[in-house]
Amino acid sequence: MKTVRRAGILTPLGWGTAAASVLLYAAGWRLGYPEPAMFGVAGLAAVAGAVLWTLPQVRLDVRREVAPAKVARGEPAVGVLHVTNRGRGARGVRARDAAGPGAVEVDIPRLRAGATRTVSYRLPTGRRGELPVGPLRLERADPLRLARRTREYGAPEVLLVRPRTVPLALLPSGRAHHLEGPTSDRSPAGTATFHALREYVVGDELRHIHWKSSARTGTLMVRRLVDASLPTTTVVLEARPGAWPEPDDFELAVDAAASVAAAAAAAQFPVRVLTGGGPVAETRGGPDDLETLLDRLTSVETREGAGSVVDAVRRVRGGGSLVAVLGGAVELAGIAAVRSRFDRVVVLRVRAAEPASAPPGVRVVDFADLEGLADAWRRLGRTR
Repeated sequence: MKTVRRAGILTPLGWGTAAASVLLYAAGWRLGYPEPAMFGVAGLAAVAGAVLWTLPQVRLDVRREVAPAKVARGEPAVGVLHVTNRGRGARGVRARDAAGPGAVEVDIPRLRAGATRTVSYRLPTGRRGELPVGPLRLERADPLRLARRTREYGAPEVLLVRPRTVPLALLPSGRAHHLEGPTSDRSPAGTATFHALREYVVGDELRHIHWKSSARTGTLMVRRLVDASLPTTTVVLEARPGAWPEPDDFELAVDAAASVAAAAAAAQFPVRVLTGGGPVAETRGGPDDLETLLDRLTSVETREGAGSVVDAVRRVRGGGSLVAVLGGAVELAGIAAVRSRFDRVVVLRVRAAEPASAPPGVRVVDFADLEGLADAWRRLGRTR
């Protein structure tokens, strides 16, 4: 880990002690009182001793890990430090690891020459987003905290704090031939389109082998097909700041949108996520779709000038299921205008103060937390 060195400096307490000691010494000497002068000398001696304490160079090798690199909001994540002393015995060493706007302080036990210690500490995961972790600052300070020597180690890393999700069932689209959800490798030939290449496995049809790529790589490569007839789950999230007077309500809305998208992605159905500010993610039904969706939803925020949910929906092609995640005070009348373009339309309202009458053909679900969403979703799935 690359090291950036800094010279030892007095702490604010050290500077205050030095200034007070000089004043005490000067006052005692001028007024002829030995006691203040003695206190002044003692204070200056303490400051000088603190500087000498931190003067020896501490030779440490430090390696930092963030585990896991991606975590759901509120779930635990830790930073792990592996510290090896390459010089003489080291003591009085503290680590401060930057974590977002704040920092986490970590005590490192006394290290003998050649010794290695591993220290772990919790990282704050209460807020969704990209959390920069680092650089790591090692501080060596005297017991009185009058002086310290600081070194920085390494470039910042990023911890992805992703939305929370709850397991949800995939909503039926309203088309009977979609309910079984064929995987892309078993797509009917008449509706299959090329998506990517993968290595051959026993049981694959020989007609799907891509011979040119196989010759180039030296490994049998098979065309991976997607079923163009699979219905798309469209999740649209209200992103106008005025719709979310409470920031916690918007966080719950993002969690709900992520849960719906994750349910469709887990079944390898195509998913489209968008807000009034534009598209967020679009997947075609692959094994990596869930990770892609959660990563993209990590950075979703409200935005001034964003359009309405209805405006966002009008810009995309219809078909499949539409799930709109709205604030409790948003009007539902506009949803009726796009109802005919989708096989099934569901509106999720976050912490609505009053019940609302649903437009024809639209199901409305009010919820106050993710557990409430899961319960209401199960009831919704039983309704055809």
